[in-house]
Amino acid sequence: MGVTPAGPPSLPTARGPVTEGLLAGLRARPGTALPGAEGGDGWDEDLQLALYLCYELHYRGFQGVDDDWEWDPELLRLRRDLESRFTETLRAELGPVPDVQEQLDGLLVEPLHGSGPSYFLRDRGERWQAREYLAHRSLYHLKEADPQAWALPRLHGRAQAGLLTVEFDEYGDGRPERMHSRLFAEMMADLGLDPSYGRYLEAAPAPALAAVNLISLFGLHRAHRGALVGQFAAMEITSSPGADRLAQALARLGAGEAGIRFYREHVEADAVHEQLVRREVIGGLLAEEPELAADVGFGLAASGLVEQRLGDYLVSCWEAGRSSLRVPLPEEAAVPSEAAAAPSAPSAPSA
Repeated sequence: MGVTPAGPPSLPTARGPVTEGLLAGLRARPGTALPGAEGGDGWDEDLQLALYLCYELHYRGFQGVDDDWEWDPELLRLRRDLESRFTETLRAELGPVPDVQEQLDGLLVEPLHGSGPSYFLRDRGERWQAREYLAHRSLYHLKEADPQAWALPRLHGRAQAGLLTVEFDEYGDGRPERMHSRLFAEMMADLGLDPSYGRYLEAAPAPALAAVNLISLFGLHRAHRGALVGQFAAMEITSSPGADRLAQALARLGAGEAGIRFYREHVEADAVHEQLVRREVIGGLLAEEPELAADVGFGLAASGLVEQRLGDYLVSCWEAGRSSLRVPLPEEAAVPSEAAAAPSAPSAPSA
């Protein structure tokens, strides 16, 4: 079964003046002047791709890009400006944020008939739509838990121990073959997708980039350690029921065992993680640093906002019968043998 290759991805094509200037700089020597971040709003394609490029230098980088760009003053200046615009957009759209406990209580209520992608895929999704969903999510899940690991040296006591416990599970309890990023790569391969790290960056639209950028934004700033904890809590609390729906969807659509294992793993694991994150990570953090309550609340609310925007975008595209990717996936080369008895699935329509 294919797994994620270790090498860095290729640079994508530009989506506007900011990414055009940034990409030109990254192909040159560190210290090259970079553009400003003027124009557009915090959700647009140009800004979100530029921010993603800046953040990815802290993970695996890009082919042909000097590693010294990671801490280059010009790049950090541009990144700061991009982050300011993104954060301002988030706060303006969120408005007043409810307190932490109110948000946590709301997340624990699971609607019977929701409208998000997991409901859509479970109840009426087609195989090409499930494959698109995995392509979008690959931007995060092929580095699953890496952004949250930035918080470990910034937490203490109960919060640090609780987060480390959850992270240890995410990394397969010390077994490389059980790492969640590897399980996701195997699921992609089972569905006829390329599991190479960063393979679908070119195809990913701004809503998918924003969902990943938010986590990196919080993870890379000590000042937002509370927000990162809030984001992680939102993800873990909502993960288990969503994973169950997605496992049902993929089984119905003919996925093999490798194509379902990732979400089945999350049904049980994240039910336990949810308790740890609420009681130990959030509880421990706010017991030691109660002044971070507003930042935790911001992380919870911002996570919900970016996920809602992505979910609405995906479902609106699929309901209209069009691809949700900027570059639609090629037709699947072969359907796994387990799907032989299932109805044939159409390839994705042209965008």
